Amino acid sequence: MEGTIKSKILDADGIRRAITRIAHEIVEKNKGTDRLVLVGIRRRGVPLAERIQQYIEEFEGVKVPLGILDITLYRDDLSTIDIHPVVHETDIPVSIEGKSVILVDDVLYTGRTARAALDATMDLGRPARIQLAVLVDRGHRELPIRADYVGKNLPTSRREIVAVRLQEVDMEEDVLLLEHEEDTVK
Repeated sequence: MEGTIKSKILDADGIRRAITRIAHEIVEKNKGTDRLVLVGIRRRGVPLAERIQQYIEEFEGVKVPLGILDITLYRDDLSTIDIHPVVHETDIPVSIEGKSVILVDDVLYTGRTARAALDATMDLGRPARIQLAVLVDRGHRELPIRADYVGKNLPTSRREIVAVRLQEVDMEEDVLLLEHEEDTVK
């Protein structure tokens, strides 16, 4: 982690409650599960989408199709990331034509990841609608993008970092607010 821990925003139970609430809101807003497709944005959006799928199946008895989206080549900062960026597979097991696609990510910040995910999704077909679900919305948008489903709204300063740690990726389960460590070397 890059920074000093200021506070723990959500523990494992808080994350579970937030994801359960998002799952219920998705079903309610879409008037059921018909024509829904969940798409997790790589990396931490994938396990969050899997959890939403699981909760919907538990209370609706329907397994909503789930896909994985890699937005690496759609990023507007690709040239600043690495000369040879690692591209992972995008795997959407069903057609998204005419479907309600729910993009799932961990943190909504500037909106640039969501914009890249929108572009990548549109290259796969023409859904009826695209909605965005995030665990944490921290503000500071640079693009006119907002989430349809939010687990936790967390106003932050630009000096702060929101670190989402999920068991499937990090072997820990929480959301932390970190203070960015300033470089002391001049």
